[in-house]
Amino acid sequence: MIRRVYEQATKAVSLSDIVVATDDQRIYDEIVSFGGRVIMTSPHHLNGTERCAEAAAALNADAVINIQGDEPFIYPEQIDTLASLFQYPDFQIGTLIKVCNDQGLLDEPSVVKVTVNKDLEALYFSRSVIPYLKNTDAKPTYYKHMGIYGYTIDVLQKIVKLPPSPLELAESLEQLRWLENGYMIRTAITEYESISIDVPEDLQRVIIS
Repeated sequence: MIRRVYEQATKAVSLSDIVVATDDQRIYDEIVSFGGRVIMTSPHHLNGTERCAEAAAALNADAVINIQGDEPFIYPEQIDTLASLFQYPDFQIGTLIKVCNDQGLLDEPSVVKVTVNKDLEALYFSRSVIPYLKNTDAKPTYYKHMGIYGYTIDVLQKIVKLPPSPLELAESLEQLRWLENGYMIRTAITEYESISIDVPEDLQRVIIS
């Protein structure tokens, strides 16, 4: 699976380098076996952002895109769309969102929702449906969050030093820590949706389909 993610990433025209960050020797050996670049990181990181920051510190780069290793079907176009946000002079953190009109998905706590302002800057992320539709005549656009991030190196090194925040602890969403501390998260809309493989059952469903 990790090799598939790596190979999909190589198809993105926006990336100048691809490096796998891991604390697992099996993943390290797999990447080496096909000639990929890999960095062994500390096993004590609490999340992927911390692991990404450690690896990024060893690279000569101005910005980094954090692609999750459980996304073997990620579209290169998604990566390039996210990378396009780096053109903004005030860019700090970027991520992808997708229009969602499926009420079943919107009601699912595992599906993270996001509201944005007119410039597509994130206002809030939640496991609840946002905005709440009190006025049924209103026609808001609902967005689901796609879990891929881009950061400038400077901002990445700063946000991993922030302590957990009240909203983050309430929703169990790390990105709320960044918003609470005044960092701007710029979003881009994608039409693509990849399938993540989080548990063995996910893999079985993909094989069957």
